[in-house]
Amino acid sequence: MKTHDIELQRIKAIRHDKGLIELSVDALVQPRPAKDERITSTVSLAVDDARTLIMLLKQQVAELDKLNPRSRRSGRC
Repeated sequence: MKTHDIELQRIKAIRHDKGLIELSVDALVQPRPAKDERITSTVSLAVDDARTLIMLLKQQVAELDKLNPRSRRSGRC
């Protein structure tokens, strides 16, 4: 598995379809050599972009919750 440094430059759009949330973003993706045993990729974004992303994700999750029957909204499966 390859590791990458991902710099999120702009959030273009967010939408959901059939239980999957999709983000359209402008990002700079660069391969990173693995220095240790951990296999991870890093996503970096500005504080303002992080706040926007959280707000948009909350909106999308709320819309998905509206689609579930009332008995499934409580968080219990």
